[in-house]
Parts: sequence; C-alpha cells; structure tokens
Amino acid sequence: MDWGDLKYVLETVRHGGLSGAARALGVNHATVARRIAAAETALGTPLFDRRPSGYVPTMAGRDAARTAEAFEAEHAGLARAIAARDVALSGPLTVTAPHLMVHSVLAPIFGAFAKAHPEIELTILGAIETLNLAEREADVAIRISDAPNPDLVGRQVATQKSAIYASKAYVETLSSDPDRKLHWLRFLHWQPIPKDVLAIYPAARTVMNLDDMVAMMGALRAGLGASRAPCILGDGDPELARVPGLPLMPYPSIWVLTHADLRAVPRISAFTEFISSSLRKKRAAFAGEAI
Repeated sequence: MDWGDLKYVLETVRHGGLSGAARALGVNHATVARRIAAAETALGTPLFDRRPSGYVPTMAGRDAARTAEAFEAEHAGLARAIAARDVALSGPLTVTAPHLMVHSVLAPIFGAFAKAHPEIELTILGAIETLNLAEREADVAIRISDAPNPDLVGRQVATQKSAIYASKAYVETLSSDPDRKLHWLRFLHWQPIPKDVLAIYPAARTVMNLDDMVAMMGALRAGLGASRAPCILGDGDPELARVPGLPLMPYPSIWVLTHADLRAVPRISAFTEFISSSLRKKRAAFAGEAI
C-alpha cells in the first residue's frame, strides 16, 4: 500500500470527519475520501463506516490510525535528530509569533537578526494558534502565556501589564462627559467590562465585540470606544492614550520557546539568545513603566 494514505486515515480520525481532515491537510473532501478508499482497498477491509453523521472509524480504522501516528512520531523524531546535527549558522529557521506582536514589536528585531546572520533564512508565521514544534511546523515559538506548553523548553523574557486605552480624541471627549458614558469594545476572548472600569465609569456599556486584536487596535484608533490592551502596544501607539483614573492590570508573560531536541542547534540557539536579549531590553515597556 501507499503509506502516505495512512496520513489521511489518521487526520480523519483526529478531526472526526472528512471536513476537518481536509482543512488540516490543505486538500478537498474528494481527495481525502479517495485516499481513504485506496487504503481500504490495499488493506482489504473497511476503515470507516459511512454514516449520515459522517465517517466513523471501524476497529481496523483505529488500528490504522495508531500505526499512522507511530509513523508520524518516528518521522518527526528523525527530522529533529537530523536537524540537531546541523552545526552551521545557516539554513532555514521558522518562527511563529502573534501577528500583532510581529507588526508592533518584533519586526525590527527580526530585521536586526537577519542582518547579523545573513546565511539564516527566516520564515515568520504570524499566528496565535498553537503550532506543533515536535512536528517541525516551527522551530521557535514566541508566545504570550501564563502556562506555556510543558513539552517545550525556553524562558520567560518579560512580564506584562495591560491598561485601558482609547484614541486621544475619545479620551478628551470622555473627560468632558458629565455622565461618564464610556463605550466599551469587548475582545471576545476576555471577560466583559472589568470591575475596575465599572467602578470609575458605572455607565459604561459594551458597544462592539471583536475577536481579533488587530481589529481591536483599529477600532480604538478610530475612536469607537475604549478597551484593554497590553502596555507595549497601547503606549507605543501615538494615536492612543490611557483612559485616566484606571489602574494597570495583569497580562500574560512573553516566552521564547523551542523543542528540547533543537535548542542546541546553533542557528536556533543563536536566534533564541538574540530575541530573548532584545525583548528583555523592553521589559519596562512590557510592564507599562516606559511612559
């Protein structure tokens, strides 16, 4: 059989159907169905029951998925072992980091590293979702978290604080409003209006919900209302100001992480040292103490 077909079986089991497998593999439904059918023909047994609710793995299908998972782990281990033998300060290096942080903080640092190490080819994946460093989807992850993945190694390079920000024009309007009717922009992944805000602005109300921090920063700049943002972003934006009378608030820390098998690879260790040192220099800005 074509052992590559087992990958399609595994992802269909993992994601509970063809749709999830197709998204994970970057192909269409028909391709997933065709590769599963090929695996079933080669093995001579059904791997899934086709039901109205979707593909449900048979016992043979679960066995095939476990075998595929073992192949996947062996392949990833081999890739890491080979990468760990690489002693040159050259070659590809893939870094994942939140796209807003790349835009506002990291881009100049990446540029300085690329200038210092022109033989290293950087690929930057602007993402907040977790990538699998064990599978070499990325070599280094820069993450905002209070509980980073325990399977990775690295360091906390900065603690963070957040504050309530709005456009400078909105802050001026708010200061002249006797009713203190603050318009709140809620980030969907956070709590509703914080108690500290309601204590000072009891008439505050949510006027918009957003699920993306890039969109949130744009809404703040447009003067649509106020919201919480990390100090490194809010204080660094010339169009924004802190809403007066409100305290700093906790915010998850900055981590630089990699896989244990890769931390000694020269280009990876050079990058993690460079980025960690650069971010540590910004500790006051991350903590909201730079203004």
